[in-house]
This record gives sequence, C-alpha cells and structure tokens, in this order.
Amino acid sequence: MAGTRAAIRYAKAILDLANSKGVAEAVNNDMKSIANAIETNTELSTFILNPTTKVEVKESALLEVFANVNGVTKGLFHLLFENKRFEILGAIASEYNKLFDESNGVEVAKVTTAIPMDAALEAKVLAKVATLSDKKITIENIVDPSIIGGFILRIGDNQYNASVANRLQVLKRELSN
Repeated sequence: MAGTRAAIRYAKAILDLANSKGVAEAVNNDMKSIANAIETNTELSTFILNPTTKVEVKESALLEVFANVNGVTKGLFHLLFENKRFEILGAIASEYNKLFDESNGVEVAKVTTAIPMDAALEAKVLAKVATLSDKKITIENIVDPSIIGGFILRIGDNQYNASVANRLQVLKRELSN
C-alpha cells in the first residue's frame, strides 16, 4: 500500500516535470516500455526487486537497458537510486501512464473476451463504447477463456458483463432457488 502511494507521488512529480519541459508524450512512451519490460521479463523484475543487489548496479543496469529513454526518465532512475526505491519502478511507470491518459482525456476500456478480438470486432466495440463516454477511448483486450464466450466490458468504475459464464451463474442461482 505504501509503495503504491509512493509510486503515485513519483508519477505525479515526473508528469509535472515532463509537462513543464514539453516531453510528456516521450516520457509516456518510455514508461510504457518500462512497465511492459518489467511485467514480461521475469529476470528484469527479479533483478529490480532483489534487495541484495546494490542500487548503483541497478541504476547502471537500467541506464544500459533503457539507453534510448528521455532525460526525464533517466532523472527518475537517478532519483530512485538516491532514495533506494527501485522496487516501485514498475508501479511508477503504470501510474504515470494512467495519469498521462487522464490528463489528455483518454479513457481505457478493458474488454475481456474468451478469444483475442480481431480488428473488425474491435472497431465495433470502439464504436459502441464511444456512445457511452465523451472521452477518447482506447481498447485493451484481455483474453480469459474461463468466460466461455461473450465479453466483459469495463470503463472506469462501470462494468457490463455479457459473458456466457455469467449467464450460466445467473441461471444456476435461479434454478437453485
């Protein structure tokens, strides 16, 4: 919990700095690649979370791995080095992306389906979601075979569950009464 709050504070500070320098978009791209790398690469995440690895080694390794990032992002690495907080780098990157999207009026619609969506289905969902929100919408497809079929749409705090698994649960509850 404390790590999450700290990550939000770091992300807000980095976003303010990036906006003042006019490089918020570039830093957002850096943060997306950092969050993706930490999430998908278990060696990198283990390395960052390892408490026995010296912070100097972590900083130099991250500067080498992410050599093409913006100066503001490199400044974040140095700040995390000074404060010995590299373990929250992934959370900072994710929070930065959320804050950047909020500040630019972009909302993420998470669509959970049993199989990956194709381009045609994604276009239909995007058109329907655009009628529900006045913000710019980006779609994030989550594949979960356990829903059997249909979809679950989540925009902000609102969720619409049209999955086959949900319909079966409702039917099971009705029949058990």
